Amino acid sequence: MPLTRTKTTGSVAARIAVALGDRDERVLDVRIGLGYTAVQLTDGSTGVALSFSRDAGFGCTVFKGLRPLAGRTASELLALLPSTDPIEAAVGLACANALANRPRGEFVDGDVLDHLDLSPRDRVGMVGNFGPLVGPVRKRVRSLTVFERIEEPVGTLRPAAEAAEMLPECQVAMITATTIINHSMDDLLQASRKCHTVAVLGASTPLLPEVFAGTPVSLISGVLVTDAPAVLRIVSEGGGMRFFKPYIRKVNLPLEETGTKP
Repeated sequence: MPLTRTKTTGSVAARIAVALGDRDERVLDVRIGLGYTAVQLTDGSTGVALSFSRDAGFGCTVFKGLRPLAGRTASELLALLPSTDPIEAAVGLACANALANRPRGEFVDGDVLDHLDLSPRDRVGMVGNFGPLVGPVRKRVRSLTVFERIEEPVGTLRPAAEAAEMLPECQVAMITATTIINHSMDDLLQASRKCHTVAVLGASTPLLPEVFAGTPVSLISGVLVTDAPAVLRIVSEGGGMRFFKPYIRKVNLPLEETGTKP
C-alpha cells in the first residue's frame, strides 16, 4: 500500500538531514571512486552516490575537506550534503543512504519500469540518461526527452539546463537522484508539479518518503547494498551500476499524495 505524503518545507537536502536527525553511528570506510562514492558504517550498512568526478577540479587531491573520514560520526558526514563541492556532497549523500537504505516491509522489488504509470498519451521527461531505460520507455509513451549535462544537443539528448523549461509540458518526470548532489532537484520538482507521475530514481536515491512530502514525487526507486565488500571493491576500481547488479537489491517505494500538488 502506498505511503501517505504530508506537507513539509525546505530543500530536499535539508529534509534529508531532518529525517535522519543526529546520528552517532561511526563511519568505517569511505571510497571516493571515479564513478561512485561509497560510505560504510561500523554495522556494515553501506550506501552509494554518484561521484561527479569531472567536476572535482584540478590537482591530485579531489577531496579537500574533513580528514580522516573513517572514524567520524555519521552526522559529521551528513553535514557535507549541502556543500557546493560535488565530491563533498556525494560523500554526504552516500552516508545518508547507508543510514536510510535498509530493508523495510513497504519496499517493492523490481525495476522502476515495473512500477511506473506510463501510457501512450504521455510525454516523458527523463533527467539523467538512464540508457537501459530509454528504449523500453519510448515504446510505451508518446514521446521521451532525455536531459543530460551537455552544452548543446547531442543526438536525442538535450542539455540539462532545458529541463526546468520543458518538464511543465510533460505528464511524467523521471529524475535522477544525483540532482540532490548538484542541488538542482528542488527546481526540477517545482517544474514537475503538474505531472501525474514523478519518479526519483537511481542508486543515489535516499529511500526516505518523508523527504519528498509535499512534492509531486509519487515513486522513489533506489538500491539496498547486499554485499558491501563487493560494492566497495567495485567503487575503488572505478565501477558503477553495471557491476553493482549482483551485489544490490533494486527496490521501489510508491508514495501517495494528500491534498493538491504545490
